[in-house]
Amino acid sequence: MQIMPNLSGLVVGAPAGSFAGAPAGSFAGAPAGPLVVALLYDGLCTFEFGIVAEVFGLARPEMGEGWYRFASCAIEDGPLRAQGGLRLTPEQGPELIDQADIIVVPGWRGTPVPEALCARLRAAHGRGARLVSLCSGAFVLAATGLLDGGTATTHWRYAEALRARHPAITVDHASLYRSHGRLFTAAGSAAGIDLLIEIVRQDFGPEAANSVARRLVMPAHRTGGQAQFLERPVPARHQAEVAPLLDRIRADLAAPWTLAAMARDCRMSLRTFIRRFTEATGAPPGAWLVAERVAEAKRLLSASPRSIEEIAACVGLGTPDTLRHHFRKLVGISPREYRLRFGGSPAA
Repeated sequence: MQIMPNLSGLVVGAPAGSFAGAPAGSFAGAPAGPLVVALLYDGLCTFEFGIVAEVFGLARPEMGEGWYRFASCAIEDGPLRAQGGLRLTPEQGPELIDQADIIVVPGWRGTPVPEALCARLRAAHGRGARLVSLCSGAFVLAATGLLDGGTATTHWRYAEALRARHPAITVDHASLYRSHGRLFTAAGSAAGIDLLIEIVRQDFGPEAANSVARRLVMPAHRTGGQAQFLERPVPARHQAEVAPLLDRIRADLAAPWTLAAMARDCRMSLRTFIRRFTEATGAPPGAWLVAERVAEAKRLLSASPRSIEEIAACVGLGTPDTLRHHFRKLVGISPREYRLRFGGSPAA
């Protein structure tokens, strides 16, 4: 793909790893990692496309030869326009979808989704490919019918429209991202980065995800169930008052953190503390603490041979049963299943 501003003759080359200039289907000489294909369309959302290219398209020699391959393809004849006064001259057509392991829809323009595209995506999903949408791209996945009976998310501004247009889908207007089998949907803009990093974590483990996140100057992990947005702006002084407490809790998750103790730590009344904590983090203190403990449990399950009993005590959840309860509620699988799936040496 070439990106050309409308007002100049400057041509910017395709992102590293995108195989620009290679004929369609000529990936035989590339490393054998998963092929990620981002769809190009008239009216392309440039931010959403950019984060896909950033996560999957940059060369990362430290990851080895099995890292992702990345390409983009047009789903309609070009040249195409993109947001920000850009014109796109794609070098790959929709037939590239037939080779992809992961297909990303980086937003959508709001017009009906072509049936030819839907059929191609259904066929790709049928052969085992993962389909990913960012922001309004959920409308494309919804049009395929593959999300029917499942739960999806999109930007909160589009949630009602998606719900009205596709009543067979349960639309979660609050979460950052959701999965339904091999279908993944993310909320607006930056939430797409969270989902893409989560896919890296699932494919290559927590250390790879952390490496990508560091390069993006992003948190290594935000759970998909975290709130998309806050009802009121967060005053900077409130956030500053709570932030030191968050650091202390993360440094000692095994401690018996009660609401009263947290409020005392911040020198606030219990009522004021709960209100300001929720404003600053998007979650009540108890829910936030459980999510942090589960996140640390995930890290330990992936990276250490500790037993479930040891991990439960280490993260402050006490007993294995308590850990299993919260872990399954937030992650969707048991700690044992998580360890088997995402690495970590099984405990002796």
